[in-house]
Amino acid sequence: MLYKSFTGGIALADRKLAESKLTTRGKAIEVCPIPEQLIIPMVQHIGTPAQPIVGVGDLVLKGQIIGQAGDFISVPIHASTSGRVTAVEPRWHSSGKELLAVVIEADGADRWDPAVEELKPELWTPDSLRQRIRAAGIVGLGGACFPTHVKLTSPADKPITTLLINGSECEPFLSADHRVLLEQTERVVDGIEILRQILAVKRVIVGIEANKEDAIARMQQCVAGRDIEVQALAVKYPQGAEQLLVAALLGLQVPNCGLPMDLGVVVHNVATAAAVSAAVRYGHPLIERVVTVSGPGITCAKNLLVRIGTPLQKLVDFCAGPRGEIAKIITGGVMTGQSQISLAAPVIPGTLALLLFGAADLPQQEAGPCIRCGRCAAVCPLHLLPTAIADCASLGRFDDAQAQHVMNCMECGCCSFLCPAYRPLVQSIRYAKAGILAQQGRA
Repeated sequence: MLYKSFTGGIALADRKLAESKLTTRGKAIEVCPIPEQLIIPMVQHIGTPAQPIVGVGDLVLKGQIIGQAGDFISVPIHASTSGRVTAVEPRWHSSGKELLAVVIEADGADRWDPAVEELKPELWTPDSLRQRIRAAGIVGLGGACFPTHVKLTSPADKPITTLLINGSECEPFLSADHRVLLEQTERVVDGIEILRQILAVKRVIVGIEANKEDAIARMQQCVAGRDIEVQALAVKYPQGAEQLLVAALLGLQVPNCGLPMDLGVVVHNVATAAAVSAAVRYGHPLIERVVTVSGPGITCAKNLLVRIGTPLQKLVDFCAGPRGEIAKIITGGVMTGQSQISLAAPVIPGTLALLLFGAADLPQQEAGPCIRCGRCAAVCPLHLLPTAIADCASLGRFDDAQAQHVMNCMECGCCSFLCPAYRPLVQSIRYAKAGILAQQGRA
């Protein structure tokens, strides 16, 4: 099978980080116990936060709406289990801030809201399917958490011709999507068919990195006779980025500051497809997701099915605790994830993974001067000049950084990863972006 890919990026196959996936890729999904207390933030997706519609003392049921969507680019938030609301107040969030959340004391019954029901087949029109997906609070589970119904609503002047399903999962340590492909294959395929019906497209391609041979074979078996193509991708980071997946699978370049929709393409993650199936078939809202718990700092790495709102500490406890003193906590991948100062933050739809590291796993290197080797430019998947942007940022020349197309940067971290001078290039790029937004009054 020919492995497709994009220009730039970094191959992790010959690096120690590539071996990190072996820790959990063969481990079946386990169900993480429901904690005594769930902290469910009203900020779980890109767009307008949801507004709480319950108060202290209210009894809620599993799947009940507790946060109303703010506007079109927003989705409702649901209770992850049944119980009593004990607080509606700011709580620690994985973004590094205290944000409004609904705190539920679980009653142990885990009773479904009777309003949760399947969508009758005779009502399966594109509009009703989009409405059901929105009502279920489905957002992109590949990390971006963009409301799914928005991506399924294309302007009349941008007809969609192709649906791409992202199963690359290119970051080290992560194996949650891999396990979803293996253990929830039928649900993923059903979700793909629902997405295809909404978009009215004929061409569907599922892209999976070649290091997931079992998932590729399983998907090929499950889609036989369905006119769905399964394509193996080269093992390269950041293969999972939308614009790079479009380049790899279709050979098309997404316009600067544009979207795949501009090319008639929509991209969805495999876990999102599975969530769409559950929402339409059974009425199940997005109240849980698969999370990889890994890293050299965890005693027993696992893939866990976790209720939204579960404190990160509960995941660590279920994995037999930390292996020694924790020096760094990351939610998401090591390349693009978010560092955490504690395990008090709850799991949200964007929590792809929880990674723990000890001090010995984090060698410290002093940043040196740029040696003009050009490695950062060679690996940049968007063909930017990271070191030039970093120089502009250090001098506060944000207009020059903008002229270098800094706002196009996806902050994948390839440049920082390969820099022999250990320059904090991504941090400099983020600083430049913040400066530009401040000048525009958008900070």
